Amino acid sequence: MAHSSSNHRNRLAAETSPYLLQHAHNPVDWYPWGPEALELARSTGKPVLLSVGYSACHWCHVMAHESFEDETTAKLMNEHFVNIKVDREERPDIDKIYQLAHQILTQRGGGWPLTMFLTHDDQRPFFGGTYFPDTPRHGMPAFNEILQRVTEFYHQNGDAIRQQNDSLLQVFDDLLPPPAAEGDELNDTPLAQAKSRLAASFDKQFGGFGGSPKFPHPTTLEFLLRQWRATAHDAEPDLQSLYLATLTLTRMAEGGIYDQLGGGFCRYSVDQFWMIPHFEKMLYDNGPLLALYAQAAIATGDPLYKRIARETAAWMMRDMQAAEGGYWSTLDADSEGHEGKFYVWQPDEVRALLTSQEYAVFAQRFGLDGPGNFEGVWHLHVYKSFDEIGQTNNVTAAEAERLIDSARPKLLAVRNRRVWPGRDEKILTSWNGLAIKGMAIAARALDDDGLATSATRAVDFIRSQLWRDGRLLAVYKDGARFAAYLDDYAFLLDALLELLQTRWRNSDLAFATALADAMLKHFEDPTGGFFFTADDAEQLIHRTKSFGDEAVPAGNGIAAYALNRLGHLLGETRYLDAAERTLRAAWQVMQKYPPGHTSLLIALEEQLSPVQVVIVRGATGEATEWQRQLAKMYAPKRMVFGIPSDTKELPPALADKKPMSETVGYVCTGPVCSEPLKSLASLIALSRE
Repeated sequence: MAHSSSNHRNRLAAETSPYLLQHAHNPVDWYPWGPEALELARSTGKPVLLSVGYSACHWCHVMAHESFEDETTAKLMNEHFVNIKVDREERPDIDKIYQLAHQILTQRGGGWPLTMFLTHDDQRPFFGGTYFPDTPRHGMPAFNEILQRVTEFYHQNGDAIRQQNDSLLQVFDDLLPPPAAEGDELNDTPLAQAKSRLAASFDKQFGGFGGSPKFPHPTTLEFLLRQWRATAHDAEPDLQSLYLATLTLTRMAEGGIYDQLGGGFCRYSVDQFWMIPHFEKMLYDNGPLLALYAQAAIATGDPLYKRIARETAAWMMRDMQAAEGGYWSTLDADSEGHEGKFYVWQPDEVRALLTSQEYAVFAQRFGLDGPGNFEGVWHLHVYKSFDEIGQTNNVTAAEAERLIDSARPKLLAVRNRRVWPGRDEKILTSWNGLAIKGMAIAARALDDDGLATSATRAVDFIRSQLWRDGRLLAVYKDGARFAAYLDDYAFLLDALLELLQTRWRNSDLAFATALADAMLKHFEDPTGGFFFTADDAEQLIHRTKSFGDEAVPAGNGIAAYALNRLGHLLGETRYLDAAERTLRAAWQVMQKYPPGHTSLLIALEEQLSPVQVVIVRGATGEATEWQRQLAKMYAPKRMVFGIPSDTKELPPALADKKPMSETVGYVCTGPVCSEPLKSLASLIALSRE
């Protein structure tokens, strides 16, 4: 195999995406998605080879090394195709369309790298796959063979391709279900069905759902925690939902999917035990998981969850927050060309860094006294409890834990001197929304103002760099680019409502309202729900409107949830009505497969039983203290806002909650609000769910 010289430069060299820049020296004549490439395809009649991936993707790196760096393969690609590279994190609109097309065409789930072949004149997909090897193996043909076959097929079967494409677009349209009929009332049936189906697929030994690979699914776990809390005062509380959530949270926290030295979670586990992860670390996982562990710490009092939340927040601020305030996107799975190399250890290496007593405990805790668990080396994963280790080493469980806490920073300091995995320093508005929400919730649960400051800095960065003329932009990397998508607006709106409960700023409420208004104006479908792209965005072959949770929660689910909450806060029926229209638009899919739509189910729960809004007015210090006391209780259907007495220019629904000479609280459920409550005890009693 002849690989190219790094002196070659293609059109990706002018891009800012770290993923596209990884391919800027390939001998493949890559183009970014845009008018130049699409016009070239039209004028030459060459089909488009579309390759979609992202910078932290291990198999993207493998295919790049095997095929895109190979001169022979590049020659075939350049001769027969117009080759387009897309960063799926910059252009999720393109990725969503062609992932769905791949699923329809192949009857298999997609993934990255996504390799799709499109018609030259209208970008309709006619063949595709994900990773293709350079030589035939694993039952897959070689990529070069694929290129030759596709070329022949395309030029010999034009009519068949057109017919298939017409059918494909019809399937796209048919996948959008009609909204609930006018007389149908929304009810809680999908909530119970989701719980039942999740319980049926639950791994009773290791937590999580199904076998391998195993993903965290934080929205699903949040749904289960909320289901338990909703029944906490019943004669028979839903302890099974609590068990499903907490066993999973505990096993993940003990597993190799969690970075036992540096904090934060990898994307998924390749096994059912949570032991060996796919080593990339994504902001979009860690924001929701931070929120979830912080909520679980309040709900259960388990110190493990509190520690995981604190360490994950520390990792996000230390390794993933730019000096300007926004959060970066990912850490790569690979370093020095090997997946996981940054994270793994040899026992002798660890022994040399610790005291003998520390090593004895550490080795038993993380399995260094047994065989290697990852390609002949050791990836840290909890094997024994502190009680077991204490008994073996003649120390208390507390002393065993103290020795582990003493050892971890020593190893982390050495690990930090290794060659780091690549970091994708794009700042994505949507993923920042998830991170800001996690930080705001953790700030309250952990009573840590530093986390609130971190979240506030991120909001200020987005407002200053990615908010222009009443519209969001999606990506910041050496400047802001790309019109924002539904997820950008919905996730950021949701995050602002959480941050307002941590620190009140009128500017954040105004920002939230502007986001909601822009979302309604540019994304809403009159029949209900929201399209993924704005009404004035680039016109692709299909305008996606999806309801299912994927790697991130569904934009429609978070939009319905956040609009409903904003509507209750402001007494604004426009937002409440839009939330209900979204749920009615998704009603059929929620009924058909509820476990795949848990973000919508959470929104449905609050539609059926309105969120409680607590407003505290008073001097900043005492109002903050009342908030802190209320934050000690897990109450997922309650929002608490501390608004200083001297705050001016509030919207009418909030201005009505007038300050007095002493701190007071108001409790509102739907349109009904209490009289001002003048003691914290009475406020807690009235607001208790």
